[in-house]
Amino acid sequence: MRAATGMRPLGLDTVVRLQRGRQAAAAPVRLPVPDGMTAPLGCDAVAVPALLAQQVLPRLPRVGCVYADETHWWWVVPSDSDYALEWPAPARYATGAVVPGATGTGVPRLLHRPDGTVPYTPPIPLYLALCRLTDTTPTWSRPVSA
Repeated sequence: MRAATGMRPLGLDTVVRLQRGRQAAAAPVRLPVPDGMTAPLGCDAVAVPALLAQQVLPRLPRVGCVYADETHWWWVVPSDSDYALEWPAPARYATGAVVPGATGTGVPRLLHRPDGTVPYTPPIPLYLALCRLTDTTPTWSRPVSA
């Protein structure tokens, strides 16, 4: 069977192969866990615009690994720290600590490394600091509709 344009339609094998080729070419860039540290709970990250991030930092009781690029700071948090939470805009939650749009040479630099062997910033204090600074009501304080 021929397509209306006179070209042969692509088979499923061809489409799958092309899709896999696109994914391999655009391998995700993840924030690295520094040498000597372990991430027993996995890693996700919360990206915050740099100007807002500078206001968040002094509000946290403990700061884990923080990475920075030109526009955002990235806090490393345990995996699934977005469970039942809506992180307030303009913060962005990055599953797997994947930096969207980054290339292999464009990985954010390590801005802060905590003492100890785990890279995490506690997610609840980070969430609450962001809620306060963005004037957002925390998820658990919002009215529930039936």
